[in-house]
Amino acid sequence: MNQPARTPYQVSRQDVHFDSGESYCSAWLYLPVGVEKPPIVVLGHGLGAIREMRLDAFSERFAAAGIATLAFTYRYFGDSGGQPRQLMSVKRQLADWDAALDFVKRRADVDGRRVAVWGSSFGGGHAITVASRHPELLAAISQCPFTDGVAAAAALGVKGALQVTPVLLRDFVAQLLGRPPVMVPIAAPPGKPALMNAHDALPGYLALVPEGTVFVNHVAARVLPQILTYRPGRAARKVKFPILFCVSTTDTVTPAEQTIALVRKAPFGETRLYGAGHFEFYLGEAFEELVADQTRFLAKHLLGSAAH
Repeated sequence: MNQPARTPYQVSRQDVHFDSGESYCSAWLYLPVGVEKPPIVVLGHGLGAIREMRLDAFSERFAAAGIATLAFTYRYFGDSGGQPRQLMSVKRQLADWDAALDFVKRRADVDGRRVAVWGSSFGGGHAITVASRHPELLAAISQCPFTDGVAAAAALGVKGALQVTPVLLRDFVAQLLGRPPVMVPIAAPPGKPALMNAHDALPGYLALVPEGTVFVNHVAARVLPQILTYRPGRAARKVKFPILFCVSTTDTVTPAEQTIALVRKAPFGETRLYGAGHFEFYLGEAFEELVADQTRFLAKHLLGSAAH
């Protein structure tokens, strides 16, 4: 078996895009320099986030260990295509994941037989769903995952849910009349209407945005019922290969207790608990601990499988 590299590889990055649905997703392809047909992990972000919000940091570490990555931005967000802008759809985001997997499997510069998925927050929920639908994958990582819409709504609270209901109704009317979507903030200070208004939500999002990058802090309100009824944690029991769950015990967005109860049903699951908050996983010491654990996991299941 091939062993993980003892010294980091140099890393190259390409701007790429792939077709999905009626439009395309923009992405970065990271390659470890000098590695012929490396395995690859596909990375997708959380609620309304774009790949510039620290997916590059994870990609660089994985690629330095000899594992290529594809970090993409969903349609309707960032520099990906699609109209109307800021349209969030569970079904279409899952289609973007499928398109990303098709894209990497067709490439000649990576090994399309050694593929993993990595998702964070809402994307962590998607990673569970995608893993349950793609048994050909070798591994998956689900970071601070959104696992249950009902639990997430409970974290928002009754008052918070009532605050966004009028916006949802206006957006439904706009959709019926063919008008532009009515937007709801993704993150806001406590007490303000938004999808997330925990004390660390707004500063947590903004801390991930690099200088010179614009983060659009709203989405079409019509996604709210989809979020409420999306319960990807239930698919954990259907994942038939190793999957690593990185769970925040202090998570204000995706409650840890419900997450742990769901993901422990994964037949080949491994759960690691961290004291860092939902938005702290991407920075500082928490990031260093997390990315080291994830790199070891990917190296074990992607690089160790090269001889098979």
